[in-house]
Amino acid sequence: MPREFPVPSVVRRIGDPPRLRGSQTSETCPDLFELSDGNFAVIGTEATAALDPHLPADAARADYERIVVITRETLIRAKRDIPDV
Repeated sequence: MPREFPVPSVVRRIGDPPRLRGSQTSETCPDLFELSDGNFAVIGTEATAALDPHLPADAARADYERIVVITRETLIRAKRDIPDV
């Protein structure tokens, strides 16, 4: 069962929009967003089944959590927008 929590709003994109990262359609690309509650949301490729068995021994994932993959370029271009604290 999915975890219930208040739905925050998207405050801003973190990093460059997809079209500046080479997306031809700007419709289905990895993306990062800062939320009104201070957390971050990630749009990426769902890879839980493939990566779950390969997590380090000290890593854990709740049933309602998913492993999502974003491109290296997406995260590197977001670095300048991620707060230090």
